[in-house]
Amino acid sequence: MIIKTVQDEIQNYLKDASNFKGNCNAVYFPETESDIISILKEANKNKTIVTITGNRTGLTGAGVPNGGIVISTEKLNKIIAINKKEKFVQLEPGVILSDLQNELKKHQLFYPPDPTETSCFLGGTVATNASGARTFKYGPTRDYVIGLIILLADGDKLYLERGKNQAKGNQLILLSEEGEKIKLNLPEINLPNTKNASGYYCKENMDAIDLFIGSEGTLGVITNIKLKVLPISKSKISSVVFFKNELDGLIFIKQARDQSVLSKIEHRDDIINALALEYFDKGSLEFLRNDFVNIPTNSQCSVWFEQEINNENENILLNKWVVLIKLCKGNERNCWFAFNEKEEQRIRDFRHSISEKINEYMAGKNFRKLGTDVAVPHNCFEELYNYAKNITEEEKIKYVNYGHFGDSHMHFNFLPENEKQYEEAKELYYLISKKAISLNGTVSAEHGIGKSKTHLLVEMLGEKTISKMFAIKKALDPNLILGRGNLFN
Repeated sequence: MIIKTVQDEIQNYLKDASNFKGNCNAVYFPETESDIISILKEANKNKTIVTITGNRTGLTGAGVPNGGIVISTEKLNKIIAINKKEKFVQLEPGVILSDLQNELKKHQLFYPPDPTETSCFLGGTVATNASGARTFKYGPTRDYVIGLIILLADGDKLYLERGKNQAKGNQLILLSEEGEKIKLNLPEINLPNTKNASGYYCKENMDAIDLFIGSEGTLGVITNIKLKVLPISKSKISSVVFFKNELDGLIFIKQARDQSVLSKIEHRDDIINALALEYFDKGSLEFLRNDFVNIPTNSQCSVWFEQEINNENENILLNKWVVLIKLCKGNERNCWFAFNEKEEQRIRDFRHSISEKINEYMAGKNFRKLGTDVAVPHNCFEELYNYAKNITEEEKIKYVNYGHFGDSHMHFNFLPENEKQYEEAKELYYLISKKAISLNGTVSAEHGIGKSKTHLLVEMLGEKTISKMFAIKKALDPNLILGRGNLFN
């Protein structure tokens, strides 16, 4: 096992994609589960802070150390098994998402959760309950995790398999490999009716495995993951539609969402059932124009959508989308449609490059990224959207607004030009997050809380609930060595 202590050699492990920065004394590169057990036992004995890091694609500082040591999972990168018959894959936490998808494709399978950054490690996606564009149809990471092996802070082990250990009411009992019985009291939380990745998942009669999904490295170290996978779709419609009026784009998304819900309820394959519904405002389009010169100059916004199709329904569904585009005054002459894999990839590049370019812009000014991850119930989304726009335009701060609008989930990103604007933008970020909370939404729909949003988690859940969550951590990690600073300030 390699251990690096020279600061010049570990700088890449001291920040994430949001430019959140930290410090540590050493970075460990375990190659086996036994390596991690020995690291944890020593760290727990000495009460040394341990931060687990993946490929550092996160945006909240969760994988950035706040002192102590770092355990990098990059050498734990084996796909252990792909079971085509039973539709599951078993792997180590350092497997890269794009590598997994490429391997599954050979077996005519795919893994639905698709975070924007496909170089992320699967362990990190489980630790944050990550999601992506296809979450609109298929749901987040949580829906696909069916087995985990977790190492606790003292090196003891938990085997978790979905359906094998449920809480009784608000009481959950875990039994470790060494026979320790851990009793946990789960707080009662009014979970928002949205995508949500804020704090521990706690619910009456919940499955034990769900407590660890989205726990952001604070309860244990994931060493083995079993995921449900699905048969791959033979083909899909993929398109970007441009609108001269942003309200038309928002109406288009609402109409497509409503039809998609109906399709799921009635189990129909002859009406719109979007795989993804993503929105890009005028600022986003201007930000991307140099790389995508064929963006129509008079566009106020655009919507990217995808839908899975087959030979029987392709023409029917394509026609229904065209009808909806016309109904919502989309620019039908300048729509982008993908008719082959290369064109489809170009559209996905359009979708994914906005986040990368924002990261580059903020890092170039040495600012930490300021982009919301808020989501609210559908009937409240337009109110949140307009509120964020209005308060930011009043301060004359540049911004781009894009995201998973099919899920009423918004990435409102500030682009401050100087330190003064950056400080003003932080206050606006806080106000938008508070607005989402007031609308019964969440401050983090997919990125997690990490170290940068602990104050927002308190705003969302309250001190009493946070204290009960902290008691869960204390029961599983008495010396508080794991993920210090994540979730709890």
